[in-house]
Amino acid sequence: MTDRVESIETIQREMTAFARRARATAARMHPELSLVSFTLLAHLEFQGGCRATDLAAHYTLDKSTISRQVGALERAGLVERRLDPADHRVHVLHLTERGIEVLAQVGDARRVAFQERLAEWSGPDLERFAEYLLRYNAAASGADAGVE
Repeated sequence: MTDRVESIETIQREMTAFARRARATAARMHPELSLVSFTLLAHLEFQGGCRATDLAAHYTLDKSTISRQVGALERAGLVERRLDPADHRVHVLHLTERGIEVLAQVGDARRVAFQERLAEWSGPDLERFAEYLLRYNAAASGADAGVE
């Protein structure tokens, strides 16, 4: 039982270090783009745009928190609001051309960083690691996002 407890504590400690490094790396890759900003932009790109309330629901965040984040992205010229063609009372957030460019630059830099960090790993090790991350995130998808 002790090995399991120690393993879980090690995983928690290392995932916390990973998150801290991810925030610091995001700040170095683009001065305007925090890890949160990058995550929101990536979600908007993946979704092809969405409402701010959808972002809040997806990330289990308060609407005011999303509003502040989106406001900063708008002021930076990375995101714009457009009327929903199906419902003219609703605004949908979309990446601007500049937002697409910045997201691509940061995404490319992140890919290079991961490739460098994992260059010495064998194919089977990478496959196992990827499977473990998928399994972990699948189990966490139903969990409260505030706890992770």
